[in-house]
Amino acid sequence: MHDLENLSNGAAEAAVAAADLIRKHFDDAHQITFKGTVDLVTEVDIASERLIKRLLLDQFPTIRFHGEEDGGEDWRQGQVWVVDPLDGTTNFANRLPHFSVSIALCHDGNPVAGAIVNPMSGEIYRAWQGGGAWLNGNRICVSKVENLNEALAVTGYPYNRRECLDELLRHLRTMLQHVQCVRRLGSAALDLCYIARGIFSIYWETNLKPWDIAAGSLLVSEAGGRVTRYDGSQMQLDSYELLATNSILHAECIRLLTENSSTAA
Repeated sequence: MHDLENLSNGAAEAAVAAADLIRKHFDDAHQITFKGTVDLVTEVDIASERLIKRLLLDQFPTIRFHGEEDGGEDWRQGQVWVVDPLDGTTNFANRLPHFSVSIALCHDGNPVAGAIVNPMSGEIYRAWQGGGAWLNGNRICVSKVENLNEALAVTGYPYNRRECLDELLRHLRTMLQHVQCVRRLGSAALDLCYIARGIFSIYWETNLKPWDIAAGSLLVSEAGGRVTRYDGSQMQLDSYELLATNSILHAECIRLLTENSSTAA
């Protein structure tokens, strides 16, 4: 059994290698296919995932693997790497330099170690259970913002947004009425990194996948933040919704998101 810090370091090494590959192909003309109405995948997503899988299995041959593109083992059972080889493919495909590589080790469905790398900035985020959250070797922590009006928030638009547009706009309207401002950047993994390092104080989004949030949710928790469902109940990696905050503002955000939903109902 490897210790969790060693596993986080191994995840970071694989993510850095994948980030180098992605960065080299940033200006290429990409082969874009669609997994859904607006859900893109490029040849670089696939190449990145296969590189990560090879590197992780070489270093940790007994740990199983599940990736966004090629699937794999059941991530809810035992020890499994859960990997998003390119989180923010729409940004990447349009040459918007904001995307990431996210790798988490899950034990019975719960992330216990992981890393996220921003290929264009060189930021390497690492976390492991009980070990804190780190950016390029420096420990990071969530913001100390206590007032919603001073909180910078971030959200995302899920791939099924056309089916849940009313709900999405209700929540956005509510938050815009109470926080400093709301951003939408296009990489859930990096949104969680920015919560962990205190840039954003609030992040909410629906219809996220395990590979989007496994490493990032651990990073937020280890940085002193809180991650739940909108109503404050425990979030699983396959829960429909995620609310991540600096902990201080969590109760107020629960109230806003759930009151908003109950009013709409």
